[in-house]
Amino acid sequence: MRAARLHEYTDDMSQGLSIDDVDAPQVSASTDVIVEVEGAGWCQTDNHIIEGMWEQYVPQPLPMTLGHENAGTVVETGEEVGLVSEGDQVICHPVQTCGTCRPCRQGETMYCENDAFNGLTTDGGFADQLHTSERSVIPLPDGVDPADIAPHADAGITAYHAVKKAVDELNPGDAAVVIGIGGLGHIGLQCLDAMSAADIVAVDLKQSARDLASDLGAQYTLDPESQDIPDEIEGITDGRGAAQVLDFVGADQTTALAPDITAAGGDHHIIGYGGHIHEPAQALVNGEFSFVGNIVGRYAELQELVALVERGDVDLHTSRYDLEDVNEVAEKLERREIDGRAVITP
Repeated sequence: MRAARLHEYTDDMSQGLSIDDVDAPQVSASTDVIVEVEGAGWCQTDNHIIEGMWEQYVPQPLPMTLGHENAGTVVETGEEVGLVSEGDQVICHPVQTCGTCRPCRQGETMYCENDAFNGLTTDGGFADQLHTSERSVIPLPDGVDPADIAPHADAGITAYHAVKKAVDELNPGDAAVVIGIGGLGHIGLQCLDAMSAADIVAVDLKQSARDLASDLGAQYTLDPESQDIPDEIEGITDGRGAAQVLDFVGADQTTALAPDITAAGGDHHIIGYGGHIHEPAQALVNGEFSFVGNIVGRYAELQELVALVERGDVDLHTSRYDLEDVNEVAEKLERREIDGRAVITP
């Protein structure tokens, strides 16, 4: 079968992955599930993996097939699988968990001590077929196109996971700032609108992204190139600041906004990454605000997000590309030329 594989780390996205002919995955355990991939979302993390940013954090045996946002049709299952059958359409949580370690027993599956992460530590879904497990697949409702929903497998639940934490701290009349209305941010904004009564302030460099934010429910949109973001937030909130900030960019420039835009006792959620946090400790003490890290959401949160999608509260803006176009997609993402999410359709 065909697979888009990373052979060596590089900053040159035009040569990042090669299309190789590899053996199709086989059922080797009683709980295995083999999925014919119909949609695999391209994520900024894929670019970071190609650049080698994850090498120091997780084991990455190269060559490796990338792609961690996957959905498709089940083509084979292990003998003990009862959740799905051949022919069922599913979305695949990117992490295959053991279910028996202490974090799994506590429901914190993202902290599984024996996990395998498709496209990050083991072969992913930029291929004709994907090897996963029964613990990682969720049957799709009738009428949901796997290619349309695939990015929710990571982008969606990462955004939802952060918003769910933020919503717990939001009251009607509070302001919530969403920084970056891109592939994750436009999902997070919709989740925020569906799950809270906060006033939403969207911040993005691109006019098209700000227009999308308005369409999706933002009460205010701000351009950081032409407007002073702290001054604007101060005016919108009558000087209180934003109760919750969801930073889907995670660059030095956006994390640096935290002391000036986050309300006392509020949170600045780091969802996008690549930058750093350089703030004096006194700034956190004075404002008693927190930086909050966010990783991929849990399996149960993907189920919850699928329910929001089925209800029509969250809609993905996607563009589709052939498997052979993976490097073109990576380049476009580097140039910020993709609104919403790019989906590879093997």
